[in-house]
Amino acid sequence: MIEYKNGENRIFAVDETGKEVGEVTFSNAGDGMFIIDHTGVIDEARGQGIAQELVKHAVEKARKENKKILPLCPFAKSEFQKKTEYQEVEFKR
Repeated sequence: MIEYKNGENRIFAVDETGKEVGEVTFSNAGDGMFIIDHTGVIDEARGQGIAQELVKHAVEKARKENKKILPLCPFAKSEFQKKTEYQEVEFKR
């Protein structure tokens, strides 16, 4: 079972032993936006949908805080392209 936790400018995933297995990091870009700059999962935890869940949690954070996201990380960017429900929080240049 994977648990997702909020940290300082990141959301991270831990497994049932408490080991950190993945993270999505972001930086604030003004009051109304943050930039996802990295999404990563350790090799032994890949293939479980953890990275997708991390991006989903970032989107939920943006919705709660009424912010937009600029997905610069290639993985996050591909998730935004695949999931139309994320379009409402994506910052359009």
